[in-house]
Amino acid sequence: MSEITSPAELRELLGAAMPRAIAKERVQLHARDREWIANSPFVILATSDAEGNCDASPKGDPAGFVRVLDDRTIAIPERPGNRRADGYLNILGNPHVGAIFLIPGRGETLRINGRARLVRDAPYFDEMTVKGHRPVLAVEIDIEQIFFHCAKALIRSKLWKPQEWPVDTLPTHAHLVKEVQTNIAESVEELETYYSSEVYTKKLYAD
Repeated sequence: MSEITSPAELRELLGAAMPRAIAKERVQLHARDREWIANSPFVILATSDAEGNCDASPKGDPAGFVRVLDDRTIAIPERPGNRRADGYLNILGNPHVGAIFLIPGRGETLRINGRARLVRDAPYFDEMTVKGHRPVLAVEIDIEQIFFHCAKALIRSKLWKPQEWPVDTLPTHAHLVKEVQTNIAESVEELETYYSSEVYTKKLYAD
């Protein structure tokens, strides 16, 4: 194994960044960024704690669920979940976050990096209501860096091409949970019911 241990070694291997790639960084939202966010139903929020332990959490809702507060600030609502709060605990210890916005069918992504804070309530929460439920909290991000990322990764992965997807041979989620979490008492049948679409759909916005 030959490990890379310095920026110089990395640059020797990868070469210099393209001028256009360097110049694409911005510090506030463009009108096109706002349009992208308004059409995105899925965001991945990356965080790390004060010791550098990392987490990446998916966030999804109807397109446009992330609210633009101004040219330098966005807010991501939280909905009922498993209450682990890994990313939120990270933010309390280290406010630096990264977010990637996806739009189904588009290969490009929008990337935002900045400083986050957790908000218990705000006037705009009413506008984040879905199916009669206001968000539990929101992550406000002060933007420090924003840019569009090219489509190469999604083209390589064929993410949006169902005809290219592999045959699903993995066990159901209930079976996976039962196999990897050997200490849980529920049976596979009970877990299948818990994770069923009918039951799970009822829990999307309320515990």
